[in-house]
Amino acid sequence: MRNGLRDRLKQMYNIELIDPQYVNTLHIIYSRLEDKEIQWVITGSMGMVLHGMDLDIHDIDIQTDEQDAYKFEKLFSEYIVTPVYYWVSERIRSHFGSLNIGNVNVEIMGGMQKFLPDQVWEDPVNIQQYREWVTFEGMNLPVLSLDYEHQAYLALGRHEKAEKIRRWLANQ
Repeated sequence: MRNGLRDRLKQMYNIELIDPQYVNTLHIIYSRLEDKEIQWVITGSMGMVLHGMDLDIHDIDIQTDEQDAYKFEKLFSEYIVTPVYYWVSERIRSHFGSLNIGNVNVEIMGGMQKFLPDQVWEDPVNIQQYREWVTFEGMNLPVLSLDYEHQAYLALGRHEKAEKIRRWLANQ
């Protein structure tokens, strides 16, 4: 678990890596989910920045299971842009929806599966297996491990992002 991440990041880089608008949205999400029986993790660039990586953040990606994607949607109903629905692409399928909270796009991905090189869909990601905790701004936030993120980006053929994660992990 990381304590005082924001203070360390300010001290290390002398900059604010997370725009206050995103911080406010994280507070809204956290406060609504803090005492709920919903399994969730922050993934993507926001999760990586919470781990300490220096990346641009364009949205907040939330990964959960299939049932909890719909619970999440209901809990944040006033922010819905795209209701949760079963979405399939060439490489990914999930129960996907999008929100706009405080002018920040938030994507919900429930029961996410990747299409693997051996031409089969993997089982839905067990987020509890890869979940880590980061303390930030008084919130104990669940994030996907960077080891898992690295492997996921490799499986999706996103080698540049996977390499950024690998290099960052190697320097820690």
